[in-house]
Amino acid sequence: MDAALTHWINAAAGISPFLDKAMIVVSQIGVPLMVLAVALQWWAKADRYHVRHAALSAGLAFLLGLAINQFILLFVHRLRPYDAGVTHLLIAPSADWSFPSDHATASFAVVAALAMQGLPRRTLALSIMALLICWSRIYIGTHYLTDVIGGATTGVLGAVVVRFAYRENSRLDSLVTRIL
Repeated sequence: MDAALTHWINAAAGISPFLDKAMIVVSQIGVPLMVLAVALQWWAKADRYHVRHAALSAGLAFLLGLAINQFILLFVHRLRPYDAGVTHLLIAPSADWSFPSDHATASFAVVAALAMQGLPRRTLALSIMALLICWSRIYIGTHYLTDVIGGATTGVLGAVVVRFAYRENSRLDSLVTRIL
């Protein structure tokens, strides 16, 4: 079923040059744009210190999620779907294993961290971007659907750990959020 859904999403690849280019661009710059959007929150006017805490939490969740992925990659060696003949690849092949998707991890870590900080408008905007990034990774042929689901799960897990470990208004938080 995973291969069938992945193939179905990727089936449109190569038909529309415009859509192909759009999905490649989303895949390449989506996560950096999300990081930029979070970094720019440092200078938010309303509820400044809470938003700064949320931005730091998102960054920590992003890093922790990617660290979890590196641990998983020590044990899980899943071929990319294009290597298995499931998808048509639109970009250069990747050098690492398929599961879990780092793009999904990064984007969902940010979204989950902001959601847990009670920032609904920011969460909604970045959720749309995260879903588009995840869809693009399957569309361009570099990931299976379950790679993206696994990546989103590690991102959320990273955000949950950060939520419990990095407390708002702690000494460290107060020190860091008052910089600049």
